[in-house]
Amino acid sequence: MSKVSVRYIVDNVDEAIVFDTNLLDFHLDIHPAPGFEMPFRGDLRLLLKAPGAGGAGQAMPDGSEPTPGGWCRFQLDVEDLSAKVVALRSAGAVFRNDIVAGNGGKPILLEDPAGNCIELFEAPSR
Repeated sequence: MSKVSVRYIVDNVDEAIVFDTNLLDFHLDIHPAPGFEMPFRGDLRLLLKAPGAGGAGQAMPDGSEPTPGGWCRFQLDVEDLSAKVVALRSAGAVFRNDIVAGNGGKPILLEDPAGNCIELFEAPSR
């Protein structure tokens, strides 16, 4: 079975490792260099790079630099979103919004230490 990989930029790879493994239940796959980590959770693998590290962290031909943040995100399914939010807030996590309830489920937008967006999602009960 193949994994889905999502690549994005973080300010501090060591801080990202702590955040991903301690707060979001990822497991560290490889951390071969100071500017790169590859944690996984189920079939989702993150490819996290520091700005300027490796090929994915280099400036574009027009001079623009890869930076963290923005609105692109991956989604993590959780069983009890309210409980997870309480636990994350008590650990100092920052959210962009509050839980939104809709017909399709309940999402909330979490920020990693670099300001990248992660959507936590609870599916509707059936």
